[in-house]
Amino acid sequence: MPQARLQARTLFISDVHLGSKDCKAEFLLHLLKRIEVERLYLVGDIVDFWAMKKQMFWPAEHHQVLQQLLKMAKQGVEVIYIPGNHDEVMRKYRHPDVASIRIQKQAIHTTAKNQRLLVMHGDAFDAETCHSQWLSLIGDHLYDVVMFLNRQTHKLRKKFGHNYWSLAAYVKSQVGKVEQVIGHYRTAAVREATKRKLDGIICGHIHRPEITKTDGKLYVNTGDWVENCTAILESADGELHLLRYTDATMTKSAEEAQVLNRGREQQHAT
Repeated sequence: MPQARLQARTLFISDVHLGSKDCKAEFLLHLLKRIEVERLYLVGDIVDFWAMKKQMFWPAEHHQVLQQLLKMAKQGVEVIYIPGNHDEVMRKYRHPDVASIRIQKQAIHTTAKNQRLLVMHGDAFDAETCHSQWLSLIGDHLYDVVMFLNRQTHKLRKKFGHNYWSLAAYVKSQVGKVEQVIGHYRTAAVREATKRKLDGIICGHIHRPEITKTDGKLYVNTGDWVENCTAILESADGELHLLRYTDATMTKSAEEAQVLNRGREQQHAT
């Protein structure tokens, strides 16, 4: 698989859940090391303080992801950190800048196409959409079992040379009411963008990656690095792309990566 550098204007990632056994830090670390980007948005739940309260878990790869983020910030990448509910303690941080990383409750991002997009984690919509319903549908304990099986499935597939496949995401997709809850979440997010007279919204929180248009507004969900291993990338021409990582390789073809790089070159040429 190609290991060429990937160039882009902006990268959006969320729901990494460092400190959780379910975090796929190795995939994210590979992406961060190979991408050249002007701006990076950390859209919440980067560190899972909830999980670490239950059990302390901090392997070397989790530390390396943090080190890589700090390195990128020091090298001139504009890093904007928008805390989520699992790292909400950072919302109370009094200093807006930490090691060259700017902490904000939310942001408005303007793409190269002059689209103005609200960037926020998305837990603010819980009261309206009852996002926690999908957890109650299968039960907290059952979800823990599913995530345990997800880890074991990944280990087994890796042993036999197969790419990562999310058992957890598959199970959730089979629960019909989960799709209904996600639809309510999408509607609430688009409503917020409309209320603010923006062109759309980029959020995370529900671990369901997506780029779509709803009621004329752009709805973008970054997904996660627990189940789906996804990020949103803005190319030089302002187009948004959903990237998936499995076993340190991108499922997007090498040709698509070249298109992104070519867009950047054309922008510099003009």
